[in-house]
Amino acid sequence: MKQLIVTETIPVAPSTPRRFKAEKAPIRGFAFRLRTFPNREKILIGLCALLWMLLPGGVFSPAAAQEKAYYGVALLGDPHLPGKNLPAKEAVIRTIDGWPDIDRVVVLGDICKETGTPGEYAAAKAFFGLLRKPARFIAGNHDYIYADEKDALGKKVKAFPDARRAKLKRFAETFGLSGVYGSEMLGGYLMIYLSPDDLDSAYLTQLSDGQLAWLQKRLAENKTVPTLIFFHAPLAGTLHQYNEQANTPSFIAQPTGRLRDLILENPQIFLWVSGHMHVPATSESFSAPVNLYKGRVMNIHNPDMERKTIWTNVLRLYPEKVVVRTWNHAKGAWIDGLERTIRPPTHP
Repeated sequence: MKQLIVTETIPVAPSTPRRFKAEKAPIRGFAFRLRTFPNREKILIGLCALLWMLLPGGVFSPAAAQEKAYYGVALLGDPHLPGKNLPAKEAVIRTIDGWPDIDRVVVLGDICKETGTPGEYAAAKAFFGLLRKPARFIAGNHDYIYADEKDALGKKVKAFPDARRAKLKRFAETFGLSGVYGSEMLGGYLMIYLSPDDLDSAYLTQLSDGQLAWLQKRLAENKTVPTLIFFHAPLAGTLHQYNEQANTPSFIAQPTGRLRDLILENPQIFLWVSGHMHVPATSESFSAPVNLYKGRVMNIHNPDMERKTIWTNVLRLYPEKVVVRTWNHAKGAWIDGLERTIRPPTHP
């Protein structure tokens, strides 16, 4: 795994930290006796340097001579762990691990099935321990906003601020994060990862004032960098009214007014990637003109993983465009007719 160079502390990290113990290995393949050469140490260093340059990935290797054509980002919407059909969800992880062109896996919230209990988080940690690709995690409403205990009728109830704060801490600790939002550069794009974290809101997916202030500052620092934003909920009005929840206050990104203003003030934002609404690839809202917010930001909707047929969207980040493809795990194939190309504002 190559080292990730970031511009700040990112509250999203590979799902299971792995530590490697460096061991000294003997240098093999030199049959002559170095003691016959007066500068044997310099000769040995020079030979090792030449060998390094000729190895795959070295300065003179074919791979080093070619720039990476694109960066691949696999999107996982609403895993709801452990939930139903766990073997099918695990098969999705194995499939993504088998794709050689995936550089990131972004998990779009609602990682937990119900209320974010310690047991659910333990199951989530074990599940993503199977993943070998670098992962970025954002929270959803099921991960923090509900109390562990349901009411007498078995319904979920919203937690008090202290409980929400504790669950956000539980989320961060589970995945080894320093916080619940952050950013990084990937392939010339600014990737911003946001999580609902308001401690008092009645809405399911609202950003806190502190996170909004951070977002505003981050955008102001990168006015010329094409930007993708990943958040659990979609932008308002980017779905057809196909059910009673679509485009309603608890099922869109909040606060709507401040997010609208930020987007209009920052034309470098051109993609918003979300889950929350469980939009299947068969829905007319999955890929449609209605997905375009305010004529400038395309909302990529992602299905949940709690279903018989699981679909995975994959972003390919080229320097001049982003290509979106959708994989049908049941059929083991890309879906014809769903490939989309979105160009950043710097490449009209």
